[in-house]
Amino acid sequence: MEHHVITVEDALRKLSVQDFLNMGIDQIAYIKPLEAGKSEPGFAIHAADGRQISVIDSYMSAVALIHQNDMHAVTVH
Repeated sequence: MEHHVITVEDALRKLSVQDFLNMGIDQIAYIKPLEAGKSEPGFAIHAADGRQISVIDSYMSAVALIHQNDMHAVTVH
């Protein structure tokens, strides 16, 4: 019986764009500062696939909201 070994590198090369978008979709949320020049400062919360899921007034509130939903926060600059 012959075994075919697939390396992690080979497996990653076979992932589609959609596969990458779906990675962490229920575990990771990104926090991005809203553009300067808005009337009030704020932070957008995005799902791992890039969908904006909320806008909130403070960074700490964004982190708290993400953690309340059992997700990990990642900051995007």
